[in-house]
Amino acid sequence: MPPSLDKDALAPPGTDVIAPAEQGAIAPPDRDLPVVRDTRAAASPSGDVEAPLDKDVVAWTRLLTDPSDASAVVRALARPPIELRQVDLARVIQIARRRKLDMVTALAAAIESPHVPPEARARMQRFLELHAAAAAALDAARPDLLARAALGAEREAGPEHSDSESRQALAQALRDMQQIVSQEVLADVARIGARMGELRLDTDLDISHGIARYLELLKLSALARRPAEQSVADALEDINARLLVAATALQREILQSSPLDATLLAAAATSPTAGHEPAGTDQGEGRQARYDKQAARTQATAPRGEPSLSPFLPRRGVGLALSASDIETYRSCPLRYKFARVLRIPTAPTPGQRFGIVMHQVLERYHSAEAQTLAQLLELLDVCWRRAGFGASSDERELHAKARAALARYHAQLHGQDSEPVWFERQFSLRVGPHHLRGRVDRVDRLKSRPEAYELIDYKTSRPSDARDARDDIQLSLYALAARESWGLQTTSRAYYYVLDDLKVTLPGETDFERVRDVVEEIGESILGQRFEPTPSKRACALCDFRIVCPAAER
Repeated sequence: MPPSLDKDALAPPGTDVIAPAEQGAIAPPDRDLPVVRDTRAAASPSGDVEAPLDKDVVAWTRLLTDPSDASAVVRALARPPIELRQVDLARVIQIARRRKLDMVTALAAAIESPHVPPEARARMQRFLELHAAAAAALDAARPDLLARAALGAEREAGPEHSDSESRQALAQALRDMQQIVSQEVLADVARIGARMGELRLDTDLDISHGIARYLELLKLSALARRPAEQSVADALEDINARLLVAATALQREILQSSPLDATLLAAAATSPTAGHEPAGTDQGEGRQARYDKQAARTQATAPRGEPSLSPFLPRRGVGLALSASDIETYRSCPLRYKFARVLRIPTAPTPGQRFGIVMHQVLERYHSAEAQTLAQLLELLDVCWRRAGFGASSDERELHAKARAALARYHAQLHGQDSEPVWFERQFSLRVGPHHLRGRVDRVDRLKSRPEAYELIDYKTSRPSDARDARDDIQLSLYALAARESWGLQTTSRAYYYVLDDLKVTLPGETDFERVRDVVEEIGESILGQRFEPTPSKRACALCDFRIVCPAAER
């Protein structure tokens, strides 16, 4: 039975309720385009990034109202009280994509998968219980209040502790954690014993985890009975040395990756008496610390280590399968690449992205059909516009008018230029070191003045880049390398065509092919090494689909 949520206790008197985040604007494809609202934004009403708890509430609010909001579900799973490991998150996302399920339904399917370890199953089941309880009460209460209840956010902070109370809190912390781990050990015994009769490859791992949990119970018992003059930090050092000697190599690895010691030291920080402080603990911080039984339970049952995401990397042989877009994404923010291409968190296209897709489709189909007239071009726009799901709101009508005007200018200049379009959406494939690169170039023109020379053109529906971006370009430089090695085109220039501004920006100078190769190999090596640190910036973060999941937004 899922746990029940007391609707009457969701918003105690005097408790401020955090409402869902104010709707933020997705950056439009051009500075003059109408703003289209995105109800999934995670910014606070003041425009600042939210505190982690605030974003947790936003995530739960979003997933309760829309289970298909994958980014919100991923955040809820990754944060307390669930804290699912990323490798297990990747498995759930993989199931959701393959079976075309929303993330909540995919969790139920993942629990039945033999590839999901027991610890991950327990965490998924806990999430489903919380979700079921909150969803059952959704009709009678606001989803943001239910989200706070699911997170335990309705608790109010207690008064300041005196030194005596702090010492008692430490003793209570040890008793609480001993009780928690005792329950876990008993549950492990029943679960592992039932599974030992099954033909499984992970039986040894199950047993090692069960023994490690029992050794942690011994650790807690020894700490509770340590000499009065001995600090927790000193006692832990001695107890850990004795336990590690008795453990196997695998059990030692599990014990050393456990967060239990950090939890114990944090609990000890609430006891600021002389001689009992762990080394390096600030007394002021110790007096303000709060021992939280729920936090202790979360830490005591936290994942043991973080397995490699290597099975989820886009491998091709010994290297990676990459595109120019992948390279640009990793360069802008490695963590965004991880969310998009490793975990592959599903995202719904924004209005700006849908607009860009429509414009590319219109131009591709116009040239592929060898059409000639403006009427044919605008007819294709109307067809693609309807298929993309655009409606008849005032903003969408204004956007459609801008598209028509831009295509009319495009058609007018198409036949009066010094080059002749010869290929559209031409595909390429090549190797750079161990990596396989593939993609397509929007348009390739032959220069009338130099028939042996070609121009590679990429369509853009965003605002034009400045000279600094052009100097640091990698996308068109990669296209030039592909044109030379895949198509045999030795002489190429490179240009971005900004459709809405009717502006073609030609990149200066020759392509530095060695630099392109070095960038691709360096990024490939970083991805294989699973180096996915965020590199936040106003420009990159404003357009990111993963703001609700990203920890960098909380710094």
